Amino acid sequence: MTTHNHPYWNFVPSMKHIRKFNFRLIAHLAGMLMVVMASAMLLPIIASIYYGDGEQFDLILSSALMMAIGLFFRNILGRGASYELHEKESFWIVAISWITVPLTGSIPYLLTGTLKSFTDAAFESFSGFTTTGASVLCQLNTVPRGLLVWRSLTQWIGGLGLIMFVIALLRKLNVGSAQLYDAEFSGTVQRKLHPRISTSVTFMWLVYLGMTLTLFLLLILSGNEFLIAFNTALSVVSTGGFQISDAGIEGLSATSMWFVTIFMFFSGVNIALLFRFITGHGRDLFRSEEFRLYLLVFLISFLLSSLSFILRGNPVKESLGFSAFHLASTISTCGLTITPPQHWPLLVSAITFILIIVGAMSGSTGGGLKLKRIMLLIRYVRNYFIRMIHPNFVFTVRIDKHIISDEYINKIFAFVFMYIFFIVGGAFILTLCGLTIPQAVCMAAANISNLGPTPLLGEVGAHLSYVTLPIAAKWTLMVLMLVGRVEIFAIMAIVSPAYWRR
Repeated sequence: MTTHNHPYWNFVPSMKHIRKFNFRLIAHLAGMLMVVMASAMLLPIIASIYYGDGEQFDLILSSALMMAIGLFFRNILGRGASYELHEKESFWIVAISWITVPLTGSIPYLLTGTLKSFTDAAFESFSGFTTTGASVLCQLNTVPRGLLVWRSLTQWIGGLGLIMFVIALLRKLNVGSAQLYDAEFSGTVQRKLHPRISTSVTFMWLVYLGMTLTLFLLLILSGNEFLIAFNTALSVVSTGGFQISDAGIEGLSATSMWFVTIFMFFSGVNIALLFRFITGHGRDLFRSEEFRLYLLVFLISFLLSSLSFILRGNPVKESLGFSAFHLASTISTCGLTITPPQHWPLLVSAITFILIIVGAMSGSTGGGLKLKRIMLLIRYVRNYFIRMIHPNFVFTVRIDKHIISDEYINKIFAFVFMYIFFIVGGAFILTLCGLTIPQAVCMAAANISNLGPTPLLGEVGAHLSYVTLPIAAKWTLMVLMLVGRVEIFAIMAIVSPAYWRR
């Protein structure tokens, strides 16, 4: 038997297949993203100079290093790249971009000396870009202002998606934009706003930017400091959840808290539907079955949570206010937290955990399984049981009057299975790192849903520190953040032997 007939070689991509990959384009686009990130460092540098935190030179050096890495990828490795893009390259671009950009984004944390280890710097950067909001930074009041601005920007940039930058900026891709668009939203059907993908993505960025500016102005008019309003607007609309002071979100006025609650709720809504709503097609929003379910789940959860808190002896006003804020933060996977009422009902823990898994609407900046997938699976299972009773009946799964193919339903089943697999696998590794089973499950579910901290079971959740976790646990959580943000399929595709042999 020759070496090449050995079964092992069936699982190794041959050089013949590798050469078919447009690696130059992959490097070019990843490098372009790094250049964009380096350019975005201008705002942290300005903030550092204005607030006099003394870190402007370290931030300038960070920007220069990020720019150098980006230019190396774009102009050296990606020189002469062809803009012909196929499905294989699209998954590679999504996966490579979501790995290289956060790793590069860890440079400012290291050069400023704010975080001493690469693991902690990478954790903070991955948490920002994936809009998870879990943090290893302590005593935020002592962290350089310029670095906190960078930290806020990472979650805002990652909120709508790194690949959305590529599509909006690089119109040369043409048909390739559709491949990237589908790869970024793998596992969901995202509504397109325009026949040309780049124009559709530009509309999304306009909505995203408009929501951010609107909330920022409302917070400024409510009497908040400029930097606090800026960070909060970026944290809420991106559903990232980072804060810049030890007081957290509770440093805001009561009026500001209601603005934050409302914007957290709408940040979990499909951004294409928000565009239709803003441009005078409000009926499209309420015609959406997924939005009606999103609203219904929130209202039912709010009523049950409020009643549970009140029946446990908590004040009515506090119970209502906390329930609205907490559930909007959870269902949108924003992860912002405030001090809960004194008596915490077990029912609220159950509701919170369910919302962590379910998550927001498809096509939003939020994480989780997404409500559209849940709806489709429920309808498919319902039809299956009806067919058991009436074998001759023909049923189709529909959503918003559109028939969903069995192939797509199978894809959702695969997605849900992998999602649960990663939660269980991640929780198992975390228990080996010394966490209790409730802590491990809570952390694994919250991080793959890109929710980060959330009050769930007393000390588990918002009060559980990420700082003290061992290195293995932090890298495990980073993998879960990445898998949750990229929605599994792009990551699984590039490590699949069958994918390489296609």
